[in-house]
Amino acid sequence: MGTTTFDFSGQVALVTGAARGIGKGSAEAFAEAGARVYVLDLDEAGGETVARDIRKRGGNASFVACDVTEAGRVTTAFDRILAEAERLDILVNSAGGFWKQLSVEETPEEEWDKVVDLNLKSIFLCTRAAIPAFKRQRSGRIVNIGSMAGVSVLQPSSPPYAAAKAGVHSLTRVLAFELGKHGVTANAIAPGTTATERVVAVRSQEQRDMIGKGTLIGRIAEVSDMVGWVLFLASPEAGYLTGQTISVNGGRLMV
Repeated sequence: MGTTTFDFSGQVALVTGAARGIGKGSAEAFAEAGARVYVLDLDEAGGETVARDIRKRGGNASFVACDVTEAGRVTTAFDRILAEAERLDILVNSAGGFWKQLSVEETPEEEWDKVVDLNLKSIFLCTRAAIPAFKRQRSGRIVNIGSMAGVSVLQPSSPPYAAAKAGVHSLTRVLAFELGKHGVTANAIAPGTTATERVVAVRSQEQRDMIGKGTLIGRIAEVSDMVGWVLFLASPEAGYLTGQTISVNGGRLMV
């Protein structure tokens, strides 16, 4: 997490897609900074492991199984969390990804629907479920995990993933517009290629090396490169920043 000190004592953070990758790193970092953390994921074994490991290190974490693409399950999960914690201060929408590098012509309809639902619909459903609590509290932080793929096309990717992540950035601005008057901020980060478990599985070593060489830093990102930005956007120091997408890509894309 680096040496910057954040203090989220007394706050409740909910992180989706927290069984691995940027979601996992964010959940661990929030717990280390004093937050009560809810680890939300469809992967029960992975999510339970993350929450258990946080508790072993002295943090406060609970796992909640949830398919974030299904409205009913999202409602049930958020109802449980709000009943237990009685508030929600931070929502990190990190669930997402893709598993096949395809062209538009090669993309089946079912692949399009699956990837768009996971990367975009999930943010709509989870944020919609959190808004009533944020409004009651007159405060809240929404941090969405977008992607450089939603900003520009620099490498083979997934058409539904790129389209969905562009939608994430746009939805972030809509949320900022709607919720600012209620004391809620909404921002996103657009990570460059990051060495998560999924990326290592989807992209070859040759691709990862090539992408790294295309950055000014000379390497692809690690999860730790993203986590500090997630915590900053959730912090009091970021209270005047809303509706923004912060590109964290090692200088590979400068706009």
